[in-house]
Order: sequence, then structure tokens, then C-alpha cells
Amino acid sequence: MKKTEMKAIMLVAGEGTRLRPYTNDRPKCMVEVGGVSLLDRQLAVLQAESVDNIVLVGGYRADMLANRGAKLVLNPRYFETNMVWTLFCADEELAGDVLICYGDIVYSREILSALLASPADIALSIDMEWEGYWRARNENPLDDAETLKWLPDGRIAEIGKKPTALDQIQGQYMGLLKFSPAGLAQLRHVFHQACAEGGIQGKSPEKAYMTDLIQEMIDRGVAVHGVPIDKEWVEVDTVSDLQSSVTIARLHAIEQSIS
Repeated sequence: MKKTEMKAIMLVAGEGTRLRPYTNDRPKCMVEVGGVSLLDRQLAVLQAESVDNIVLVGGYRADMLANRGAKLVLNPRYFETNMVWTLFCADEELAGDVLICYGDIVYSREILSALLASPADIALSIDMEWEGYWRARNENPLDDAETLKWLPDGRIAEIGKKPTALDQIQGQYMGLLKFSPAGLAQLRHVFHQACAEGGIQGKSPEKAYMTDLIQEMIDRGVAVHGVPIDKEWVEVDTVSDLQSSVTIARLHAIEQSIS
């Protein structure tokens, strides 16, 4: 396979408080399922698509992220900040073609391949079959879900709000994004402009989530495209996620996708 020039920036600074006690001694991304960490599982998928330029943005127990064949950048304020702040701790790495990945997810090779193939300057993987997965994880599928609304041309119109009904969710954002150089320029411009004007979607830059920044870009006229997917992926956010048979089955399918 031809080597890609894509860089992956993995946001792995979080403490994972909802995964206690499994995160008492390690960052969330280093929690293991079947003896393999979430980070190593995600790295294996990236390697399968020849993405080997990796930047880890660490914070909590970042010492465990050293010497892993990746560049390590630190968010020293990890304990009081959210995803956007963590990302911009690696501001100097936001160059070229860039994937941004959350540390508590694992996705199949097919999902990554579909995202890499998108010609859009800003593209997000969107799970169109989200409801069954959420029902397996939560008694109420609206728990921990976020709104997402599409435009007919494939752009996203709304993302990241708290839904009150299932029809407000036309797919589920999963924490996997791709930016071209032009897309990164738009990301930076909106971030700095919003900061200068007082905040991102009503939050301080330190407290903003990635979906807040995405919605801010949309509101300011930036085109953000969704890449619809229906393949296996997992999010491990709670102890019940970690121990779930659904998580184990999906991770097995993902392993098969790269074997």
C-alpha cells in the first residue's frame, strides 16, 4: 500500500473518571479490553491504512504514553480543560492533511478508509446505524447521544446539542475527523476569532468540546461534510462499556477488518 502523508493527532489527555477504578493508574486510552489497550487497537487500524505519523496529546499519566513510536505533546491543564483546548496544545502540528481522533474510540479499517477517501476539506465520520448501538449501551438511547442534522448536499447543519427526541438525531458523531490544509486554516481562523469575541458556543475556549467548535464553524459559514458509515466502531466511556459483550464483539469484528 502507498504510504499516506496523513498525520493523526490523537486526543488522549483525559482522566476517564467514569472508568474508575480502571483509570486509577493509567490514562483512559490505555484501558485494556482483552489484554489490548484502546490506544494500541486504534494504532493498529491507522497502521493498516499506512497512517504512521502519529501525535499523541497527553495529560493525565502522560508518562505511560512515552516511547510508543509517536510524538508526545502535553496539555498540562488536562484536569480543567476539554477537547478543544487539548487539540490546540498541538497547534504547531496542525499542518498538512490531518486526522483528529479521540482516545476512547476504536473504529474499523473500513470506517477509516471511507473518511480518508472523502474529498471534503472538513469531514466527520457519522454513524447512521447509531440507535441500535446506543440502545445496547443505555436503557434510554437519548442518554449520551447528541443531535445531528444533515443538509441535502451532505453538509452538517447541526451537531452536538442535547436531543429531546430521536428524530433530532440523523446520525451520531463518533470523534473521528479529517482536515485538509484549507480545512485546518478554517479551523484555526474560527477558533481564534471566536476566542477574541468571547467564547465558543457560549463556552470558554478551555471548556469547549469539539462539537462546539464544529458548530461554531458551521454557524460562521464553513462547510463541514459528514461521511456516513454503517460499520463497527466502539466508544469505551464507562465501566459498563468496558465490560459489555457488545464492545467485545465489535472489537473482534474490527480485528478481523485488519487481519
